Amino acid sequence: MTDRLAPLPPQPAGVPWPTDEWEEAEPAVADAGLLRDLVEELFVDPAPEPLGHTHALVVVHHGRVVAERYGRRFVSEFEELAGIEAGEMTADTKHISWSMAKSILHSLVGTLAIDGRLSLDEAPPVPAWASPDDPRSAITWDHLLQMRSGLRWVEEYYDFGAEGVPDVVTMLYGDERADMAGFAASFPLVQEPGSPEAYNYSSGASNIVSAAAGSLIGGGEDGVRLWLEERLFGAIGMASAEPSFDDAGTFVASSYVDATARDFARFGLLALRDGVWDGQRLLPEGWMDHGRTPRSPDEHFTHGAHWWARADGRWGLFLADGFEGQRIYCVPELDLVLVRLGKTHTDHSPTLDAHLTRIVELFEAR
Repeated sequence: MTDRLAPLPPQPAGVPWPTDEWEEAEPAVADAGLLRDLVEELFVDPAPEPLGHTHALVVVHHGRVVAERYGRRFVSEFEELAGIEAGEMTADTKHISWSMAKSILHSLVGTLAIDGRLSLDEAPPVPAWASPDDPRSAITWDHLLQMRSGLRWVEEYYDFGAEGVPDVVTMLYGDERADMAGFAASFPLVQEPGSPEAYNYSSGASNIVSAAAGSLIGGGEDGVRLWLEERLFGAIGMASAEPSFDDAGTFVASSYVDATARDFARFGLLALRDGVWDGQRLLPEGWMDHGRTPRSPDEHFTHGAHWWARADGRWGLFLADGFEGQRIYCVPELDLVLVRLGKTHTDHSPTLDAHLTRIVELFEAR
């Protein structure tokens, strides 16, 4: 399936890597005024529905920051539960990733794969599935990363009540939050692992992957923190990144990495550069192709393996997608990264992404 993927561009000659400082440039667009207008429309207060509130926007073109804007942070009920407060955003303000953390998890698994510590077609070490008689022992790393484990799971954040609390809310905020991976791994199979019918977007699957990766790293929470710092965050200058852990010591990679907008853009640039940073290969060759290959159509985008892609394949765009409109767009054909952080109801995602697409289009002809 990778023959239809757009090639990932290298860092342009003479452009420094933004491990510490980040070189800036004027946007190379035909209509800079329209670019400013489109950016400003995202920051109107009170926010125009259905765009919602944008807290931060960073655009990186050919390795340089060409647009950047910050506004006021508004919080959702879930962010309030996580202890996040409203206030003015700046370049130094950390913002929650929500499910963009899943794409970071894909890279964490890649750092283990490049060391030969795992193979995608192997079963991950999940204690609840250790018996060969357990049908879940057939689930592989790849099945989980593709969200095709076949496990029963309900992922819903809005408008629940009569049907009970969804599994994801129980995991993140309920009695099961102390050991999220253990809770997610307790669910039964309802589809054949790996089959197209098994696709079921699941934050539980991500935390199962995270716990299994942590067991290979060793050292509990401290070991995983050190690994992330040495092999991923520190290597690309993502100094603000702060992962959260549950009481069992599992990195809550379904949902919780706090970082600045520029640091999320650094991560997007790593993905756009095929896992290479300043001459060092951090992820296996082809790892990003694994993540961005479209496999399972969903409501708005097509899921790959803890990354998403546009359904129409335009520009080869792939992205990290988080709850309420968190976005890291990676645009290979335009050598562009766009980070948007904010609060937009999931039902209005198509309107938000249409607006972000208009921004991307301005770079198309240059």
